[in-house]
Amino acid sequence: MRRAPHFVLITLIALAVPIVPFVLIGELPGDRWLSAQSGSDAVFAMAGAALLSADVLLPIPSSIVGTLVGARVGFWPGFAAILAGLTVGQVIAFIIARSVARRGGEIAPAAAPATMMVFLSRPVPVLAEAAVIAAGAAQMPVHPFLKACLAGNALYALVLAANGSMLVPHALVGP
Repeated sequence: MRRAPHFVLITLIALAVPIVPFVLIGELPGDRWLSAQSGSDAVFAMAGAALLSADVLLPIPSSIVGTLVGARVGFWPGFAAILAGLTVGQVIAFIIARSVARRGGEIAPAAAPATMMVFLSRPVPVLAEAAVIAAGAAQMPVHPFLKACLAGNALYALVLAANGSMLVPHALVGP
């Protein structure tokens, strides 16, 4: 009986975290902020990773930012920057949600989303952020979370970096 209200509360909070900022301020111009980085490729990649790490709490267009990073710095450096940014953001959100939930009392582990949900939700806006926050709040074990998080982020980063690296001027292939 006690698990249902906790599950509903976790779900509502997890959905509110990415949706409320979007409703209040709209999608942030991550592509414009990134385009303003006219310095070295390393600075550009770090700015992209920083934007992607903020995506879990702010409405940053991760697909656009990731594609731009891959286009500017190339496939392998882009892949590394995208993977690092996405993973850092999700791990921080997981840790924050986990610690806040612990302060609020014990939460039934059955309310944690399945590991597969964390993995499969990565490319889906709002759902990816909500799944990570729900996983942390529901005290999902760290090891399965990290495996699912890294695997989902690696696959998504691979697609974004490949997509961006094909955005070479006058190329026959593209996004």
